[in-house]
Amino acid sequence: MTTHSHRLSALVIGTFLVLVGCSSPSLAQSVAVMVNGEPITHFDIEQRSKLTALSTHKTPDRQAVINELIDEKVKIKEGKRFGVDPTSSDIDASYAQMASRMRTTADGLTKSLEASGIRAETLKARIKADIVWGSLVRGRYKESLQVGEKDVAAKVRESGDEKLEIEAFEYKLQPVVLLVPRGSAMPVVEARKREAEALRERFQSCEDVIRYFRSLPNVAVRDVLTKTTADIPEALRGMLDKTAVGHLTPPEITKQGVEMVALCGRKPTTVDTPKKREIREKMFLEKYEAKSKSYLREVRGAAMIEYKSAEPR
Repeated sequence: MTTHSHRLSALVIGTFLVLVGCSSPSLAQSVAVMVNGEPITHFDIEQRSKLTALSTHKTPDRQAVINELIDEKVKIKEGKRFGVDPTSSDIDASYAQMASRMRTTADGLTKSLEASGIRAETLKARIKADIVWGSLVRGRYKESLQVGEKDVAAKVRESGDEKLEIEAFEYKLQPVVLLVPRGSAMPVVEARKREAEALRERFQSCEDVIRYFRSLPNVAVRDVLTKTTADIPEALRGMLDKTAVGHLTPPEITKQGVEMVALCGRKPTTVDTPKKREIREKMFLEKYEAKSKSYLREVRGAAMIEYKSAEPR
């Protein structure tokens, strides 16, 4: 049989299977909406409703849930049109970050969702759509989303605050982590911390720190970061101001192990006042939301949306 015949046979068989599958009442009933050829099932709606109820503590309107799922379908399709298609690793990383903000692990978040009858994939689907849409809106409309300095300054003055900048410091930082396996007993962690304290006393420059620590096993030397006073938590800022340039901050126990920060530079600078930063962020968010809504109306208006069946009883 020729290759062409093989392909034709596969096509015929595939078409037959689709027709047989669609003839099943239970399967047909499970599909609530088709969006550009992609199904939204009643199970999808049920899962998203549970997720929304869990996060808002309110029973969501069913049509609002359906609209949300439709929006996500068109966002994902639009993303693929422009090559924006996050990998499963990207989504898992965002899922883990969300779990961390909730003071748990990815596994802990999954178990918490499952306890409420929600699959992890339900939340990950929403995360994927958010990643895609954020990249699209920021990428395609970068210029129009920019907030002018004069506009920000005018808004600051309208608020009754004339000051736009304050004196601060710019820091060059290099984190160093003495790695400790997850789940290690506290005596192991404390021994690693004592090791870090002993090492900390030996160095007088960042070059020494980097050269020495990179030669040690089970030690991670992160890339150099440049941060200003406004970017650094108050507790760390206090430690940095007490640390001489070229030296390490006192060791702290973190999720990865025992962490210190090498202070590689510190110089005076000026930064925006908290009020100015707040106003700039608010102005950007207003622009972003307006552009996001108009863009979504555009792509949804061009979508093929077909309601298949009512809610099953």
